[in-house]
Amino acid sequence: MNTKPGDLQGRVALVTGSSRGIGRAIALALGGAGADVAVNCRTHAGGAEEVVTALRAMGRRAIAVAADVSVREAVEDMVVRVGRELGPIDMLVNNAGIANVRGLDDLDEAEFDLALAVNLKSAFLCTQAVLPAMRALRRGRIVNISSVAARGAGVVGVHYNAAKAGLEGLTRGYAARLAADGITVNAVAPGPIDTDMAGPLMQAGVFKQIPVGRLGLPEEVAQVVLMVIGNPYLTGQTIGVNGGILLS
Repeated sequence: MNTKPGDLQGRVALVTGSSRGIGRAIALALGGAGADVAVNCRTHAGGAEEVVTALRAMGRRAIAVAADVSVREAVEDMVVRVGRELGPIDMLVNNAGIANVRGLDDLDEAEFDLALAVNLKSAFLCTQAVLPAMRALRRGRIVNISSVAARGAGVVGVHYNAAKAGLEGLTRGYAARLAADGITVNAVAPGPIDTDMAGPLMQAGVFKQIPVGRLGLPEEVAQVVLMVIGNPYLTGQTIGVNGGILLS
């Protein structure tokens, strides 16, 4: 089922970490399909405002909301503000994340804790915060942005592996418990994507391992997110968008 322009008219989406990269592409794709969008960032306020401007040019309602999504109070304040200015959130894309490359000998406890807080705990906090509104509406779509690193070694480090694997477990756990409320929960797991965070991937020559012969585009990930949101029978799944890298 493809989500076409206008299909999401009247719906409200929150996309975390959407001032740039994959999150930006997802926010714009949702707006293109008719949704009103809250654009979250932690520090890239200028980028978030640019996304908001682009969304408003489409005729969408949009706001930028700065919040550290690894902090419960910040998440709760963000969700209240979005509800007040745009309406109840019925689509959540947990995209915020960090990918600090660390070798085994360089990884310390603080870096490990940070990876879990930003890549995993944030999805828990945001999901918990939007559930009351989704349950009241008897509908909801939650999409967690995972990674091929959840199922392979990758180049970032074991802290990233652990966080993304945990995110996929979180996805299945919520999916099983929320289906009866009309809420689906899925994950989309990109492979190497051409964003401003792709430097380490290029240095490692990762693109040579991809059967299609190139890095993916943020818009290709966004397309799959729209597909997932548009399918009410799909829940508890992880959809890979990786150019076949797990085949090599």
